[in-house]
Amino acid sequence: MKLNHTFLALMAAGLCSLPPAASAQSAKDFEDMRNELKALRAELNQMKAQQAQAPAAPAASASAWNDRIDAVELKQKDAVVLGDIPGSFRLPGSETSIRVYGHAEANMVKDFKGTAPGDTFTNVMEQPLGDSRNGKTSLTAQTSRFGFETSTPTGIGTFNTKIEADFYAYCGSECNRNRLRLRHAYGEYAGWLIGQTWSTFMDVDNLPETVDFNGPPGATFRRPTQARYTYNNPDIAKFQFAIEEPSDGAKSPNLVARVDKAYDWGNVNARVMSHEQRIDGASKRGLGLGLGAGYKLTGTATLMAQYTRMDGDGDGAYLVGANYPVLDGNTVRLDRSHGFVVGLTNAFSEQLRATVSLGTVRSRHKLGDAYVNAYGGEGNYKLYQWHAGMYYLPIKNVELGSELIGGRRTTFDGQKGDMLRLNLQARYIFN
Repeated sequence: MKLNHTFLALMAAGLCSLPPAASAQSAKDFEDMRNELKALRAELNQMKAQQAQAPAAPAASASAWNDRIDAVELKQKDAVVLGDIPGSFRLPGSETSIRVYGHAEANMVKDFKGTAPGDTFTNVMEQPLGDSRNGKTSLTAQTSRFGFETSTPTGIGTFNTKIEADFYAYCGSECNRNRLRLRHAYGEYAGWLIGQTWSTFMDVDNLPETVDFNGPPGATFRRPTQARYTYNNPDIAKFQFAIEEPSDGAKSPNLVARVDKAYDWGNVNARVMSHEQRIDGASKRGLGLGLGAGYKLTGTATLMAQYTRMDGDGDGAYLVGANYPVLDGNTVRLDRSHGFVVGLTNAFSEQLRATVSLGTVRSRHKLGDAYVNAYGGEGNYKLYQWHAGMYYLPIKNVELGSELIGGRRTTFDGQKGDMLRLNLQARYIFN
């Protein structure tokens, strides 16, 4: 297979166009300038007092001192000092640390079988059925992102904010997603978080890294607007409670509770959620359960897994791969599904890391029951998708990724669709 020449040229350009590193003066440098300014002012005041007693002293001396003070003040005004969080800075006179971050990336995706509609990246939920080899090659840089975060000290802790965006907004099936999209926007203080970020029900810590932007099915992948409270007692556990943005049409928010415990060998968590699904005025509440764990096999290798059980999912994000709720007369019927994701990651060196993962989703319904009769036999009975990928860092802040992905979709009525694709990526990270 020959690689796309445009993509190779893009990777070469990325490797050769790194900008010079920005410099910032340290907090110590700034404090030294402040002390120097104080000393100069004290000496100037002393000299003025001496001149008052001896008027014959030359006035040029005072002018020289003033010039020195002006020079130090100008240097102080232009200084940028390092902030309290890694990679951040503080402006003179400000206690707020500001960090600007992001990455520019380009992906080339080659499908060897049929291509699912509506997305450049994996979408096994809509994989074409039958023996299809009408794959295509796609290139995109729309998943490039940028953001900034701040941290301000207060009497009882820090006040933190974050805003992050990319260019991958959903705009309908088979459209160009090249639109600005909000990913995160929240404030955090004294255990409270209010705004948009990863769902409290989502197990971010135990989600395997993939070159593919979407990743495997079988886990939660949602960023709702929410209000969350966190109580963390390291000797016991971390407890979180949240109300989250409901699915489309629902009148009451989703309720989430979770508990996390970290150990020297890894971590475990348990999550529960109650959510409403509403269609044309009819509604029904469903339950979600989740378990996750990560285990450090060695100093560089980690095994991670998570399990999710979900009653219906109107947004297709609390359990990626689950079927949507359906209206049967005046009754809302929910797809009761199980999802499982397992991954193994290893950092071979500072320049090379790799991950293999598998995600599966299976409906508890079968052909002939009430849900399938209402939804239709083309609904998804089983999904699985595997990833085998790696990242190589040839120089600082540059990552080159490659990943082979395969999967299968099986419907209630027994039809199947297979997926096989290659994803190549070049990413430049700033801060």
